[in-house]
Amino acid sequence: MRKLVAVTTEYSTEQVRAGADVIQIFDSWVGCLGVEDYRRYVLPYVTNMVKQLQKTGAPIIYFGTGSSTLLSAMKETGADVIGLDWRLPLDEGWRSFEYACAVQGNLDPVLLFADWKEVQSRAKDILLRAAGLPGHIFNLGHGILPETPVENVKNLARFVQEYSGNRV
Repeated sequence: MRKLVAVTTEYSTEQVRAGADVIQIFDSWVGCLGVEDYRRYVLPYVTNMVKQLQKTGAPIIYFGTGSSTLLSAMKETGADVIGLDWRLPLDEGWRSFEYACAVQGNLDPVLLFADWKEVQSRAKDILLRAAGLPGHIFNLGHGILPETPVENVKNLARFVQEYSGNRV
């Protein structure tokens, strides 16, 4: 883990030097761990990585799939933003941090295969749960799938921009 953190931190630092505005630590498998194992085998290393990356001045996003039971421990890393997957309602996840950090998420990426009205309805629900509070970054609750209809992605981006713009 020390070697993985060292290499990834160096690579990410170079990304910031090359112009990246933000760094996301993307941990797709962390949700497979229980809280005790996470605290023992992952938390110290990710915390170290976050501290090192904060020296770059770029905000740090920390995302893990299936991590709803780990959120309070993940917040202990000191990351500026915690990513939420689609398995937990946005407001519940954010409330668990007492709104003390920003959140990113959390539309299920599979929804982008659905009828546009369903996509729009679910996106609106997430935005309503965010309640216009500062610090919410609308995003999918994981990566986009290769066969995702591009038109739904474009419509979603447009909808979020328009909906968010109307609330300001």
